[in-house]
Amino acid sequence: MVRRGLLAWISRVVVLLVLLCCAISVLYMLACTPKGNEEQLGLPRANGPTGKEGYQAALQEWEEQHRNYISSLKRQIAQLKEELQERSEQLRNAQYHASDAAGLGPEPGAPEKTQADLLAFLHAQVDKAEVHAGIKLATEYAAVPFDSFTLQKVYQLETGLTRHPEEKPVRKDKRDELVEAIESALETLNSPAENSPNQHPYTASDFIEGIYRTEKDKGTLYELTFKGDHKHEFRRLVLFRPFGPIMKVKKEKLNMANTLINIIVPLAKRVDKFRQFMQNFRETCIQQDGRIHLTVVYFGKEEMNEVKGILENTSRAANFRNFTFIQLNGEFSRGKGLDVGARFWKGSNVLLFFCDVDIHFTSEFLNTCRLNTQPGKKVFYPVLFSQYNPGIIYGHHDAVPPLEQQLVIKKETGFWRDFGFGMTCQYRSDFINIGKREMRARHDSAVCSLLTGGFDLDIKGWGGEDVHLYRKYLHSNLIVVRTPVRGLFHLWHEKRCVDELTPEQYKMCMQSKAMNEASHGQLGMLVFRHEIEAHLRKQKQKSSSKKT
Repeated sequence: MVRRGLLAWISRVVVLLVLLCCAISVLYMLACTPKGNEEQLGLPRANGPTGKEGYQAALQEWEEQHRNYISSLKRQIAQLKEELQERSEQLRNAQYHASDAAGLGPEPGAPEKTQADLLAFLHAQVDKAEVHAGIKLATEYAAVPFDSFTLQKVYQLETGLTRHPEEKPVRKDKRDELVEAIESALETLNSPAENSPNQHPYTASDFIEGIYRTEKDKGTLYELTFKGDHKHEFRRLVLFRPFGPIMKVKKEKLNMANTLINIIVPLAKRVDKFRQFMQNFRETCIQQDGRIHLTVVYFGKEEMNEVKGILENTSRAANFRNFTFIQLNGEFSRGKGLDVGARFWKGSNVLLFFCDVDIHFTSEFLNTCRLNTQPGKKVFYPVLFSQYNPGIIYGHHDAVPPLEQQLVIKKETGFWRDFGFGMTCQYRSDFINIGKREMRARHDSAVCSLLTGGFDLDIKGWGGEDVHLYRKYLHSNLIVVRTPVRGLFHLWHEKRCVDELTPEQYKMCMQSKAMNEASHGQLGMLVFRHEIEAHLRKQKQKSSSKKT
């Protein structure tokens, strides 16, 4: 019985396995059967229903498709050739017009004449400069002075406030220019035509000194002196770097009608200065320009209501609503105030003007700000004119004249503040993003700390944050436009350098304070005031004795 049951169970399992194998075979055949003509691109089978005729029809169809494809390629090649010829012609025309604008207009097929014309022009530049002979000058001020230099130092007359009478050439272009002049002189001295076979080659250590000057319309003249072969002998080379003619680089039309400027002013107390600032703002920005938004970032709560009251009164009187007032707690930080003001803006990319409450500007400056900035390309760092202490300038007058009459650009009234970088115009996108691309590419920690976006918020109080931002832009690929402007003034105010400043900040503050008071001559008059008064008394006594 058991045996019979076991055989029956085994037979059932075998039958099930056979049925399962059959099912799998059927599924495999269905899955692997070739698809219809709509999806399969293979040739028809020779023993299929079409046979030989199917092969011929398919071959004819393919041949037709290839002919059409080849014809299409020929048409595209012909179009590309025409476009290439057209572009080549445009390039030749552009080069011709550029050369023509430069005064070098080449005649077709005459490159030798073009080169001869260029050499003639350069020689004419040498003849016009004071290289071979002097020229008559109208006054003593018309003479162009030389600066002198050695391998290590440059000795210059036009020093300004940031350069020294003696200094290493900091700017790379000036450094490269002088190095190139010395190398060119050494190459000439060491040429076979100049040197005998037994003579030692000249090196940079043989260079003694040089003088150079630049005439802006002609070129730069260099006179370089080297040691000679014997004591008291010298070798002098005179080199001239002629300037070429003016070339037209770009012509563009600029429309600034819709360019809004967001003026950001960080502030703490100083209500009287803010009232004066708003008077100028009302006349210049509201009445004359009309494309301005004002952001005031106020630190603390002391005198805050007075500042808000001035804003609200101006808003009502001039029907002006384009302003934002932001109140921050904590001690005053100029960098933090400007950073918060810039990031608070939620509109489209806007042009920012970082400003202080003691700045006076004109509507002409606002247009200069617009014209010298371009998002992703240019930022503007104007050099403002800093006013001296009116009490010293006009001390011999009966009264100090009104502010409008004080704002004149003369050496007796002020100076170009070329060591300051606080007033700047840039687009918000550039301010937010400055340094981020460079920081990704460079991993040096010192560089990365310099190349983060916006201001360094660790700097407290006065000074330092503006230089930090300026250096970020210098380390970027943006063009930094730095120039003195006639419509931007720093109004004099008494400067207090508090003890809370760091030693570096305190030093900067005291230097700024010393330069703000008066010119060199005016300060000299104060130093020698007692001697001058004594002289005047003697003169008065002499005149009175003669009368008696």
